[in-house]
Amino acid sequence: MLQQKNIKWVYALSIAFILINAVCTFFEFYYFNLVPAAILVLLLALFSLDKLILVVVFLTPLAINLQNIDGGFGLSLPTEPIIFGIMMIFIFKQLHSNTIDAKLLKHPITIAIIINLLWIFITSITSDLPIVSFKFLIARMWFIITFYFLGTQLFKKFNNIKIFTWLYVISFSIILIYTLYCHSLVNFDEQIANYIMSPFYNDHTVYGAMLAMFIPLLIFYTMNKKYSGSIKFAAFLFLILFIVALIFSYTRAAWVSLAVALLTYIFLLFKIKFRVILVGFFTLCAIAFAYQTEIVMKLEKNRQDASQDFDKHIESISNISTDASNLERLNRWNAAFRMFQERPIFGWGPGTYSFEYAPFQHAHEKTIISTNMGDKGNAHSEYIGPLCESGVLGALTFLIIVFYVLSTGFRLYYSVKENEVKKIVLVILLGFITYIVHGGLNNFLDTDKASVPFWGFVAALVAIDLYHKNGIREMEVEQEKVEG
Repeated sequence: MLQQKNIKWVYALSIAFILINAVCTFFEFYYFNLVPAAILVLLLALFSLDKLILVVVFLTPLAINLQNIDGGFGLSLPTEPIIFGIMMIFIFKQLHSNTIDAKLLKHPITIAIIINLLWIFITSITSDLPIVSFKFLIARMWFIITFYFLGTQLFKKFNNIKIFTWLYVISFSIILIYTLYCHSLVNFDEQIANYIMSPFYNDHTVYGAMLAMFIPLLIFYTMNKKYSGSIKFAAFLFLILFIVALIFSYTRAAWVSLAVALLTYIFLLFKIKFRVILVGFFTLCAIAFAYQTEIVMKLEKNRQDASQDFDKHIESISNISTDASNLERLNRWNAAFRMFQERPIFGWGPGTYSFEYAPFQHAHEKTIISTNMGDKGNAHSEYIGPLCESGVLGALTFLIIVFYVLSTGFRLYYSVKENEVKKIVLVILLGFITYIVHGGLNNFLDTDKASVPFWGFVAALVAIDLYHKNGIREMEVEQEKVEG
């Protein structure tokens, strides 16, 4: 009797939905079609938050970014509203009962992230545009809470790290095929490559950065003897697709980032300590600073602009005389440094660069793609941007996060004994390195396309450090005891 009653309710609700949706469609109100998807998301949020996070990972490459909705604020649909909802659930749970693992809170990466968020909060109060800055803070928080704090708990099950990466790769591949097809219709023109991937990715730089970030993982899946032939063959096909897409993205920074990742891999093979690499890096920086005049004079002799010819496109990377993209990046950086000099402690406010930098441009530094309104993009650097927006501590606290992630990755690679865990550490570390190298020339952490994998990769390294460095099975046994 009860079962028959429930079936009647299902039929009644289904017929009601069909009738209401038919009326809405007649009056050209199509949003009612989203009700089933919204109900599904709500059910996952209430009963299976881990699966909802993985759904968001899959949806991220497919999401469409809407720019300048209100006060310069962008929104990625459907992912960011879902991520915001996940953040609110997390906050309510913490207010009701603290469920965060104490070990996670004591980890140096977590401490560095919290300090960075606190400083962003302080500089949002002192911001010239507080509304913009607090929107920036909330967006940064929803990425960190969902993909770092909840991500580390999701990755207590080691297999979820691989599921996380596969979901992004599979979804992203749909965009790659779409982009390559559209690009082929115009003979892979280099100029059109800048925006051919829209509306899914804003431009070729973030698109190229994500391609570079996942290539080390695909190499791992292709070459890992533990996996079946079918998985390795599928991974190989994805790898070829990613490499072809990277070539035709014409994203020079992505190519450079992969070269640095390869160099890092060589260092790891020779077991060179992280502190030695760090000393070497700062030594090179000191030499470059000492001979900056000579270096600039040498670079100014290069007049090779961006080109469809691969060799010439590589050569154009160092062109600071005629290449509009490189010159505009220098213009943005110089404007950011002038902003920093005027407000070195608190900066102008998180997320405010694009609204404030116009008066800090010098006429002789402007390019054909510069704007007097200062309304086309950010500082083109994950390090210089925070410097002018949140002052010296804004940049420093972000660099400390990067430092601890790198030191954790190197330490794990040298100390982990289990082969699969060690290899996952390696490719995640190399993927992270591609992004931080790319971050010297562009910044995308205000978008879901980059933030989801960035904080996910950080969470994976921390989860391995806390739960898997002594072996996968040990943690799984512990988890079974808790669940039992």
